[in-house]
Amino acid sequence: MLEINATETVREGSIFGQISTMDHEQLVICHDQATGLKALIGIHNTVLGPALGGTRMWPYASEEEAITDVLRLSRGMTFKNALAGLNLGGGKAVIIGDPKLKNEAFLRRFGRFVESLGGRYVTAEDVNMKTSDMEYISMETRHVTGLPKIKGGAGDPSPVTAFGVYMGMKAAAKKAFGSDSLTGKKIGVQGVGQVGKYLIEYLVKEGAEILITDIFEGKLKEIARATGATVVDPNVIYDLPMDIYAPCALGATINDQSIDRLKCAVVAGGANNQLKDEAKHGKILLEKGIIYAPDFLINAGGVINVGAEYYGDYHEETVFSQTEKIYDTCLTILDKSEKENIPAQQAAIEAAKARIESIGRIKLPF
Repeated sequence: MLEINATETVREGSIFGQISTMDHEQLVICHDQATGLKALIGIHNTVLGPALGGTRMWPYASEEEAITDVLRLSRGMTFKNALAGLNLGGGKAVIIGDPKLKNEAFLRRFGRFVESLGGRYVTAEDVNMKTSDMEYISMETRHVTGLPKIKGGAGDPSPVTAFGVYMGMKAAAKKAFGSDSLTGKKIGVQGVGQVGKYLIEYLVKEGAEILITDIFEGKLKEIARATGATVVDPNVIYDLPMDIYAPCALGATINDQSIDRLKCAVVAGGANNQLKDEAKHGKILLEKGIIYAPDFLINAGGVINVGAEYYGDYHEETVFSQTEKIYDTCLTILDKSEKENIPAQQAAIEAAKARIESIGRIKLPF
């Protein structure tokens, strides 16, 4: 295991330069030749508590792409946990490779890497990871959450994540349309995985007109049959007139190629890091008059769920009640954005930093 600390001398464009720019505490590189495990753990900030954030597994095109992802994701977790009122810092892990590589030995080896950090990082499931995977990881470390209910855990956090996104979407709709009702609103959901699937259920109950897209056609057909949603091509989702665009797959779908194609009044979805360049693209959304519900604010339901499990105080009713507060927090952030004429992403980051600074009594550079 190779550990890179933020106190090392930095060079622009280097790994050290990246972690210094975003002010990470640690980047840990994990490699096990016997199992083929290649993983990265990013610990961004632990002022509020141990760095909690899920592990995702993805066949990244390059190691550089994986490093960028883990650094951005872990930083986002700092803001997410802070805005959600949790006593948790921000961290994230990525495993490089095809999910088919997973087996007991592979996952338990990753668990030992998590354990070696002595509780500074707490993991959970994310993209291509399941509650059953957390079971294997938990055989090697207690610093894991999101375990199956039959093992005493809270189970899949996706329904709670989707509920938080739904609350944030309603808040953004109220800001954009004067009412938080989604009845009759045309909503494009990009990505129908676990979070997207549960979000669609909420939208169906409220009578929204739903467009769905995904790179996995099988999922689309199944959900379309069950909900009456209209399937659209992934390449044209940005060009279709709609009231709300809800990115619920991987990040960076708001980028130089897509942003001018958007024909919506609101962007509110469950994906992490939706803005490829948060400063540039956040400003463009503001200038275009598109209401943006910051992703790390409205998709915090999952971490509220696993955080309660980790601290041994899990009550489903309490978790959903706390997640419902995302509605009010989102309205507060959107009001701040409008009043100060700053992107909503910036307004949310400033609010998160203010909480961390008040607890840590320090001035944060990031």
